[in-house]
Amino acid sequence: MGNFFKSLFSSSKSEELGEEKDNQKKFDVLKYDGVRALKIGKLAYAIKCFVGALDLQEDFETQTYLVSAYTAANKLDEALDVLNRMISLKPDHIQARLLRINTLFMLDRDGDVIADCQHVIDLEESNHLAWFLRGKAKVALNDLFGALADLTKAITLKDDFTDAYLVRARILLQMGQAVEALPDAEKAVLLAPEEETSYLLRGHIQEALGNLDVAMADYQNTLELNPFSEEANVEIGKLLISQNRLEEAISFLDEVIELKPDFGKAYAERGRAKNLKGDKEGAFEDLKKSIELNPTGDEAQRLEGQHTNFDNMYKGGIY
Repeated sequence: MGNFFKSLFSSSKSEELGEEKDNQKKFDVLKYDGVRALKIGKLAYAIKCFVGALDLQEDFETQTYLVSAYTAANKLDEALDVLNRMISLKPDHIQARLLRINTLFMLDRDGDVIADCQHVIDLEESNHLAWFLRGKAKVALNDLFGALADLTKAITLKDDFTDAYLVRARILLQMGQAVEALPDAEKAVLLAPEEETSYLLRGHIQEALGNLDVAMADYQNTLELNPFSEEANVEIGKLLISQNRLEEAISFLDEVIELKPDFGKAYAERGRAKNLKGDKEGAFEDLKKSIELNPTGDEAQRLEGQHTNFDNMYKGGIY
């Protein structure tokens, strides 16, 4: 009888171990199939694999992969749900907190970012990224002085933090402090000479300071790095118009439109140049095209409620 019970329990234990081993094998297959699918952009299959693997085993690394897959598939609410679960399991996991902060930014939930940033700072005060991200969140919440303080702290902790210099420069420019903004933009250009954003921002600052030729050079530098930069192209057109170089502006914008025929703002600026030059018909056509391409843009909004049709639009002077 003793041998019978011994055999029975041994068999039961063996079956449990066999099932556990089988589940582990299934988990590994699903997890690594998901990783391979994620690497080649098969997001739906990757998500299916990761979800299946997590049904078998709550694995933190697999949850991280699932967040990446959901984010790449633009399923941000689902990514946030997984991150919330991860943080409930490991409240002090800094990387998970930073991932959730990034997701909250993408969901425009800037107010929720502050608490996660503070938690990271409490855990690791020297974490420059947490100070930077809290500063960005404060910008979105219009706490500009608080943002400046956080960005300055981030720069103090990491003096080659290009993005922090850029954001701080934008805030200072927004506050009308172009003189104070310029050194930050200069530092950003020095740190990242291959980054178009640095030149573009410095151009805006130089323009605010009245240094139009220097601003033009920075916008041109931006185009050398990225010929398709819409903002740089528009700013050059605007600068030429502001200097009454209307023929140059029209010629320049002709080339921009040839390069990018669906660029509504370029049509709007070319129309403005034509209007100032006295070509009302050409201005009309460009403005019409601009609104067709961008029905919610500035030009369409300025027209709303002012004109019943395009034939009358110049009576009030749209430009």
